[in-house]
Amino acid sequence: MNPLDFVCQQAPFNLLPEEALQKVARGLEITFYPKNTKVLEQGGERSQHLYLIRKGLARLERDGQPVLLLEEGEVFGYPSLLAQEAPAFDVLAEEDLLVYRWGEGVFRQLMQYPEFAAFFTRGLAERLRISQRLESLVGLDLSLPVGELVTRPPVFIAPTATVGEAARLMRAHQISSVLVEGRPLGILTDRDLRNRVLAEGRGPETLVQEVMSAPLKSRPASTPLFEALAYMVEQGIHHLPLEEEGQIVGVVTDTVFMRQQARSPLHLLRRLERTRRRSDLRGYGQELGGVVELLLQGGLGAGEIGRSVSAINDQLIRILLRLAEAELGPPPTPYAWMVFGSEGRMEQTLLTDQDNALVYAEASAEAAAYFQRMAEFVVEGLLEAGFPPCPGGYMATRWCKPLAEWLRLFRHWIETPTPQELLEAQIFFDFRPVYGSLSLEPLEQVVAQSAKQGIFLAHLARAALQLRPPIGFFRRIREEEGGVDLKKGGIVPIVGLARVYALEAGSQARSTVERLRVAARQNRLSQEGAETLVEAFGFLMRLRLREQLASLHRGEPPSNRVPLERLSPLERRHLKEAFLHIREMQEALSHAYERL
Repeated sequence: MNPLDFVCQQAPFNLLPEEALQKVARGLEITFYPKNTKVLEQGGERSQHLYLIRKGLARLERDGQPVLLLEEGEVFGYPSLLAQEAPAFDVLAEEDLLVYRWGEGVFRQLMQYPEFAAFFTRGLAERLRISQRLESLVGLDLSLPVGELVTRPPVFIAPTATVGEAARLMRAHQISSVLVEGRPLGILTDRDLRNRVLAEGRGPETLVQEVMSAPLKSRPASTPLFEALAYMVEQGIHHLPLEEEGQIVGVVTDTVFMRQQARSPLHLLRRLERTRRRSDLRGYGQELGGVVELLLQGGLGAGEIGRSVSAINDQLIRILLRLAEAELGPPPTPYAWMVFGSEGRMEQTLLTDQDNALVYAEASAEAAAYFQRMAEFVVEGLLEAGFPPCPGGYMATRWCKPLAEWLRLFRHWIETPTPQELLEAQIFFDFRPVYGSLSLEPLEQVVAQSAKQGIFLAHLARAALQLRPPIGFFRRIREEEGGVDLKKGGIVPIVGLARVYALEAGSQARSTVERLRVAARQNRLSQEGAETLVEAFGFLMRLRLREQLASLHRGEPPSNRVPLERLSPLERRHLKEAFLHIREMQEALSHAYERL
């Protein structure tokens, strides 16, 4: 496509009459900016051009903080041109950036056309509204209903229409998807046209119903912004239809979320989708830290952050496993990749040690060799992404076994647990499958049966009491090595208590909060005790995360310790109360099992 053809398809140039397009053609300049180049500088020389992105991404920053992300077909530089003032943002090339641009003289001539000028007037007002909402990261309100992002009604097409007709309809409305009429409703996206039509050698006469996705994956328009975003990440979708009273009222895209915040989880997910080799994953950990900081400062709780981050990490693992299959060939037998620890409970925030394992269906020399190579490939990829190896060796390179052997191990841990085996049971019983066609239901059943083994539960309860809150004489918090270890002193004890109570209740819940609430519903734990532990857990997780992010900003490695001097008087009081409650709940558990 020649440059002018591309320009004519983009707003607002598609609003210009033929004589104006001649001015566009004469004044067009083509410019390339390498990744990380600063195109415009906040407070610097005012913009001399109107810019249109042809390929790549541009990032807007204010005072060093990412604010917006601009994609192919979007324009920038015009607020400075219109106001005759210095740019209000830095504009940087997020990746190699190819732009078309026009000098100020051409821009002024084009502004004489009312529809062209109206586009920029409306666009500037909208940009200012977004800018005010995102004046700082703290100003991002992730609790807003996602329906507020809808800017136009949905566009429908018949299932018997052709994809050629659908493509023309999408071009006419400048949208990247159309909804497909019928029961159930379907959707056809630009990705479907690329992947299911062009890539498969189908022609424009292909019927929409042959390549659409159905039924729709939709959410109510009242869904909070974060929940909608998390749903898209978990489902791996880029378009989210929104409904009110049973009717679809609009569609939001991942691009809308990415424009709202350049460090959104969907931005990182899009980055993962471009992975073609393991080396592409370098820098993932740093980007994930930015996402976590955004979510934390957006007012989300540690549990919500953990679910979002775990969903992104799950996608990273799936991509690595697909790359492994592409390199090694089809697996000789069904398998499942599982994670455990904080990742298994979906409570991971920043990058922590790897905790993973591999289960395959049928034992054979061929399968053992294949899956060992797969484990090495994926573990190495996670190292590239920034996940450090597990000091205890709990990684798939060591824990790669057929299902029958895993079943034997699980039963052995329950029936005759030594201290080491008890440790392994605590680790592996938080497992969660991430990828693969092999069902792990047999392992789930073994874990559920452990509730009937009183001796095993007693051992597990004693293990949950090994770490105690650092409360000394006069109920004062003790500091060691320059701070209070929030993980050992509070987080791990709550995780241990929740695990025991959930197993008692026969629950297969994984997250600590869900386990505590299930235990309360089953009368294994008082409602008040459970809710207090839930609140204490969230408080400790958020406190630790905040301190870890601050350490990263200071150029220090993140840790689980926080100096008391960095806490406010109210936070210190809450910390003491949390520790005291944990100690009380541990004492209650100890009394319950002291007879065994």
